[in-house]
Amino acid sequence: MKTKVTDIPAEMERKMEFYPVAPLTGDATEADRATITRNTSVYVYEAPVRLWHWINAAAILVLCVTGYFIGSPLPSVEMAEATNQFLFGYIRFAHFAAGMIMTVGFFGRIYWAFVGNHHAKQMFKLPLWSGKWWSEVLDEVKWYAFLKKNPRKYVGHNPLAQIAMFFFMTVGMTFMIVTGFALYSEGVGRDGILDTMFGPLLDFVGGSQTMHQIHHLGMWAIVVFVMIHIYAAVREDIMSRQSMVSTMISGTRTFKDDDPN
Repeated sequence: MKTKVTDIPAEMERKMEFYPVAPLTGDATEADRATITRNTSVYVYEAPVRLWHWINAAAILVLCVTGYFIGSPLPSVEMAEATNQFLFGYIRFAHFAAGMIMTVGFFGRIYWAFVGNHHAKQMFKLPLWSGKWWSEVLDEVKWYAFLKKNPRKYVGHNPLAQIAMFFFMTVGMTFMIVTGFALYSEGVGRDGILDTMFGPLLDFVGGSQTMHQIHHLGMWAIVVFVMIHIYAAVREDIMSRQSMVSTMISGTRTFKDDDPN
């Protein structure tokens, strides 16, 4: 089976970096060279972004598991007498530690949005006034609803992913950090810096019990997001026109075809 290589537009040819034919194969032609040397991968996610992603994922896992047990503790644990074990204390410590790691990481991620490349900023802003962006949102809805055969190619997040990251990560994590520290401030005690910063929020919502419920609901929202996020990432890796999971490991987005559309 022979594949016909069409002529390359002059503008595209100027942007390509060609390598000598000889190092490829003994029978490589100019057409082979033009096909092989097209720019089919782009460096997207810098190392700090990738590091934050995986540390944040681990922190969220610990927070959800320990948060579930804090909200719905086991009726009994037959590992020792109650006076001789500290299991629930360890669960709470793991929760607090993971929450602080997530908080520090989130502030680091905000910092990198200012100093990193333009892809690092996508999570923190939505181009709501762009008609083109909204048309791409609709296009992605059709793709995810299996109403469209071929998706578009994106270097960074596609519009739907950008919306999800903004509301569940930027807004959602801010919400969980604020409500979490409001609850933590109660345990630390009155008149401390945390109580000064977050204590009024407890009074605003009507007390710590209400805050616990709000925080717990936020956890389930994050759980739903994580399930959708994993599904979408695997689905895109298989069905879309670019790499997905490996991109968050290597930082490089690899495209499966040379069609620019």
